[in-house]
Amino acid sequence: MPGKVVLYYFNGRGKMESIRWLLTVAEVEFDEVILTTREQYKKLLSDGALMFQQLPLVEIDGMKLIQTKAILNYIAEKYNLHGKDLKDRVMINMYSEGLNDLMEMMMLLPFTAAADLKSKLDTIQSKAKERYLPVFEKVLSGPVYLVGGKLSIADVQLVECSLMLEEKFPDILSGFPNIKAFQGRMTQIPAISRFLQPGSKRKPQSGEIYAKTVMEVFNVKPPWP
Repeated sequence: MPGKVVLYYFNGRGKMESIRWLLTVAEVEFDEVILTTREQYKKLLSDGALMFQQLPLVEIDGMKLIQTKAILNYIAEKYNLHGKDLKDRVMINMYSEGLNDLMEMMMLLPFTAAADLKSKLDTIQSKAKERYLPVFEKVLSGPVYLVGGKLSIADVQLVECSLMLEEKFPDILSGFPNIKAFQGRMTQIPAISRFLQPGSKRKPQSGEIYAKTVMEVFNVKPPWP
């Protein structure tokens, strides 16, 4: 019988956070191995655990999975969070890809030089308000969920993304009442409500310590002088 799911990543959000969210909504217990040294990373490499020498790594069902999208899709399929048919899945995937694009911009903020931070934040805010949020505001003008009348990975990622945006731009949803109402409904789901409480496995906003650890583990220089 397969053991508990194990996540290998840094002590921060990054690309693993959406995986934590999805497992939480699926009510799957998981353990975490927090990487803090290059030696831990090199051990994973020598063990053959990292197909493309990349993280995150998830041990699940006797497999060692990498590549974030592949991991998310596997979990979504396994726990019935990926729609009822092929047409549902392609819509879910399109919404998820858009949300990933937006969240990845925020993931890079800890690695941004202080002099460039305001410009990066302004770009994220404008793209969120002009390109991404209007799509979801329109879709949620009637339905409870984004696709097929049932909870999916796209819904989970939308609530994750909306909360991340509000951390940086507290009033950003003021012009998007449907998304705000959706967020309110989603945060009432018991598993999500627990995940948002202090002491859960949800990670805080990543900062300087997180960025420094990532660069040390991967042996790369910071992208600023």
